Amino acid sequence: MTDYVKFLRETSPYINTHRGETFVLALSGEAIAHANFTNIVHDIALLHSLGIKLVLVHGARQQINERLESCAITAQFDQNTRITDSATMDCVKDAVGSTRINIEAQLSTGAANSPMHGSRIQVVGGNLITAKPLGVREGIDFHHTGEVRRIDQKGIHRQLEDGAIVLLSPIGYSPTGEAFNLNYEDIATQAAVSIGAEKLIMFSASEGIADNAGNLLKMISLNEVPRCLDDLISNLALQHALMACYQACENGVTRGHIISYADNGALLAELFSRDGRGTLVLKNGKEVVRQATIDDVGGLLELLEPLEEKGVLVKRSRELLETEIYRFSVMLHAEGMLVGCAALYPFNGDNAAELACVVTHPDFLNQGFASHLLDHIETLATQQGIKQLFVLTVQAGHWFKEKGFVDATLDDLPKKRQSLYNLQRNSQIYCKNL
Repeated sequence: MTDYVKFLRETSPYINTHRGETFVLALSGEAIAHANFTNIVHDIALLHSLGIKLVLVHGARQQINERLESCAITAQFDQNTRITDSATMDCVKDAVGSTRINIEAQLSTGAANSPMHGSRIQVVGGNLITAKPLGVREGIDFHHTGEVRRIDQKGIHRQLEDGAIVLLSPIGYSPTGEAFNLNYEDIATQAAVSIGAEKLIMFSASEGIADNAGNLLKMISLNEVPRCLDDLISNLALQHALMACYQACENGVTRGHIISYADNGALLAELFSRDGRGTLVLKNGKEVVRQATIDDVGGLLELLEPLEEKGVLVKRSRELLETEIYRFSVMLHAEGMLVGCAALYPFNGDNAAELACVVTHPDFLNQGFASHLLDHIETLATQQGIKQLFVLTVQAGHWFKEKGFVDATLDDLPKKRQSLYNLQRNSQIYCKNL
C-alpha cells in the first residue's frame, strides 16, 4: 500500500500538468496487431479520463499487405512508398476500414470486469483530412497514393472540446471526391502541428533511440536528431518515427516521444514518471532555471519537507513560503517538473545576502543541478550589487567550500542575521566574495 500511495503522489504533478493538453498518438498497423494493443487501449482510456485531449492516428501497412496477399496481388513500392493502383486501393479501403473498426470496438469496451468499465468513450472521425495525389515522381505513377493537403483543425478542436477522441485513418479525400492512400506518420505530424498539440507520441517496435553502445537515449534535442537519423539508416520505421517528432517540434509542437508498442505500460510510464520509458525529443534538452511563482509552492514544499523533517533545513510553513516565494529560483526538468531550488535573502544596506535552500530532487543528484542553481543565484546577486554571499549549513559545508566559499564566524554575519542565528542548530557559516 505504501508503494501505491507513493506512486499516486509522484504522478500527481504530471496529471495536473497534462490535464487539458492535447496529445497526438500515432500507431502503426503492427502496433495495432500486437498482443499489447489491448493494454495500450486501456491506457488511452485512462488518459482520456484524466482530461487529456486525444487524437489517434493509425496506420495499416501490415493489414494492407495481408489483404493483398490474400488477393494474390503483389505489393509495389518505390522509395518505401506504396504504389496504389485501383486493385490495391480496394485492398487499402478494406484493410483500413477493418482496422478502424477494430480500434473503435476496443475503445468502446465497458464490461464490468474491464479496466474500461464506465469510460463511455466517444470516438469520432470523418473527412477531416483533405488529400491530393502524389502524382508521377521520377517517372513512377503512384496512382491512388496521396499526401496531406489540409487538416480540418476546427473540426478536430470542436470534437475534442465535446469530449470525444478523434481517430484519423490513413485515407484522405480530395475536393473532386477521390480517396487516397496516405502515410500515417505524415498525418500524425501535420495533425499535431495544425491543432497545436503539446505532444506527438510515436509508437515503435523499439523502446526508443539508442546510442552506438545500444543504451537508450532518454532525451535528445533537435540539433542532435540529424546525427541520429543517419545512424538509423537500417531501421526505416524508427527513422520515420524520429523524423515525425523532429518535424513536429520544428513547427511548434512542444514535445515528441518515441515509445515501444510492445512494452506494457510504456505510455503511462513515459508521461507520468521522471525517468520515462522511451526517448523524449524536444527543442531545448537542458534544464531551465527561472524565478519561482506562487504556482510553484506545492512543488517546493514536496522538495523541502523531507529535508526539513531530517533537520537539514529550517522548517518553512506554506504561508511563509508563499510570502517569500519571490526570493526563490526553481529548476525545471525538460518535462516541466520542479527538480531543484535555491533562495537569495539580501541584507539591506550591507551589500550582502544569504544563500538558502539549495536543494536538488533525490532522483537528480550528482548531475550538476546544484552548481547550476548556485551560478544562477550568484548572477542574480551580482546584478543586485551584492558583494558577499553567506550560507548557513549543517551538512553541506564541504560542497560549498568546493564552490569557493570559506569558513566564517557569527561575527562575520550582518548584524540583522546575527540576531536570528539559532544556537541550537549550530549551523556552520561560510562566505564568498563576489
